[in-house]
Amino acid sequence: MFVEIVLVGLPIDRDEVEEALEAAFELDGEVTGAGSGMGRCHLDLEIVEGLTTTVALARLRAVLSDLGVADCATLNVSE
Repeated sequence: MFVEIVLVGLPIDRDEVEEALEAAFELDGEVTGAGSGMGRCHLDLEIVEGLTTTVALARLRAVLSDLGVADCATLNVSE
């Protein structure tokens, strides 16, 4: 599964989000790309097969909530 995380108006550094995602998905996925410009940024998260969509998105949303950036995020999911 591939998730593009688009962040607009991010109140923290994008690297903090990337590090938190890498820690949360250490065994189940990795951040494979990132970019920023014009007041927005994105992170590309590749999740390994075997982790269900429900579990992966719950973990992802928990990380974003813990960082206080869930309201800044839009998730584009491709299975």
